[in-house]
Amino acid sequence: MVQQHNFTLIGTSANRGIAFGYISFLKRAASSFEKISIKDPQLECNRFEKARLHAISQLNSLYEASIEKLGEQNAALFQIHQMMLDDPDYVNSILEIIKKEKVNAEYAVRRISHRFEKQFLQMGNDYMRARASDVVDISRRINEILMMHSGKIKKSSISFEKHDAIILATDDLVPSETVQLDQHQVTGIITSKGSTRSHTAIFARTMGLPTIVNIGDKLKKKYEGKFAIIDGNVGAVYIDPDEKTILRYREIKKTDDAQHSHLEAYRGIPTKTRSQRKINLYVNADSLADIDLIKASDAEGIGLFRSEYLYLEHCELPTEEEQFEIYKNLLSKMENKKVIIRTLDIGADKTAEYFMLKPEANPAMGIRGIRLCLNNKAIFKSQLRALYRASVYGNLSIMVPMVTSVDEVIECNNIISAIKAELQSQSLPFDDKVEFGIMIETPAAALISDELASHVDFFSIGTNDLTQFTLAADRQNMDVERYLNPYHHAVVRLIEMTIRNGHAKGIWVGICGELASDEKFMAKLIQLEIDELSVVPSSVLTLRAKIATLG
Repeated sequence: MVQQHNFTLIGTSANRGIAFGYISFLKRAASSFEKISIKDPQLECNRFEKARLHAISQLNSLYEASIEKLGEQNAALFQIHQMMLDDPDYVNSILEIIKKEKVNAEYAVRRISHRFEKQFLQMGNDYMRARASDVVDISRRINEILMMHSGKIKKSSISFEKHDAIILATDDLVPSETVQLDQHQVTGIITSKGSTRSHTAIFARTMGLPTIVNIGDKLKKKYEGKFAIIDGNVGAVYIDPDEKTILRYREIKKTDDAQHSHLEAYRGIPTKTRSQRKINLYVNADSLADIDLIKASDAEGIGLFRSEYLYLEHCELPTEEEQFEIYKNLLSKMENKKVIIRTLDIGADKTAEYFMLKPEANPAMGIRGIRLCLNNKAIFKSQLRALYRASVYGNLSIMVPMVTSVDEVIECNNIISAIKAELQSQSLPFDDKVEFGIMIETPAAALISDELASHVDFFSIGTNDLTQFTLAADRQNMDVERYLNPYHHAVVRLIEMTIRNGHAKGIWVGICGELASDEKFMAKLIQLEIDELSVVPSSVLTLRAKIATLG
């Protein structure tokens, strides 16, 4: 074995698990994006158009080939990439540079790719920043086709040094590269950039590859060929580990594998406490792309579908029809399992330019959630109409965020009543029994939960915001992180009060914040008689096994 230094790189875990292998850096087909003056811009535009159509055809083949490996919902990303290649903003921007500057198509594609990538990376939320890799992916595909057509490269490909077990290292992986990886050879992925919310990270989770992103410039080419261990549970990479570390991680992996086998015994059974009290164990989701992951997790439903990402993916307000189709698709694919959709929660750390929100010194306490919706009733009504129209295709519940008063809830109920009457008059079918609930994420809502319970069908406690508001500690501010204690007695008392008041009025109470996945806090939640938990998909079987030992 090579000389052992036991050097550690730290990044962000995008997929849990332990992996052993030799670091091999990804090599892409050599590309040249130099600016070349051309005499006939129209001829160059035709070159680009031919490459664009070729790329669309490739993506269609990639979609078909990826269905078995990734599931239909994840493979659908390559259909989205096809649509991106038809996007007028993207296509026309490239053609404009070719015509105005009389330059080669490769250079124009590279310029526009950088421009769009930068725009996504500057957006105010992780989900939209992660879309930057999609722009890079489609642009790289077009340029490789252009260079193949001109004879500069022979084929579009990625490669790396071959070992029996490989930890693939790179700046970042785009989705089409990830799906090409051989899972029998590649044991894990490490990247200097990247995001836990990217499609690449989602694909890696689906493929079961331990993955660490955002290692930064410490991931250097000098590590090529070195033996390493990925600890995806904590986000660490051990390079040239000593024998003691290797033995320790072999034991950890053995324990993890045994634990995984043990957890499989809990697949397909109801989530119940030791005394046989039923707990609804749901998951949090952001988009239709999460469906395969949700089904693989064995969750009993979706406890929080963050509908704002539907808005963040658009350059303008999505229409009622666009929303209806997405909600219909979501409910149909969940096959009558409960789906709780949170209405638009734009504001705070999530925003879109077309909302034209004013800059706020403290946006977490500004115009967001239900405040934004009640200030923009046309937007709110469009979403609610789409939701109720889609309700006949599955088991829908609706909840609104950032409630602080009974008046807000009454106003929401009045709007819903009006929408039902409207749909009825238009002979548009809807489910009249859709549950309506609110999120308890402000101290005000928790303190008046006895009053609020009379106007709703359920509460969902958002412990992340509830903790920051109760303890006056901004969760976006790392300097006050030590004050952000979810176990603080004040936070726990508000949770207890909310559950007690909800049950007293005959409604069920759930939790969708990080505390819902916290095994250390689970005994307390069971003691408080929580009815529902909404967690990350990877926690489902672990928590089901834990709950079976409690209460």
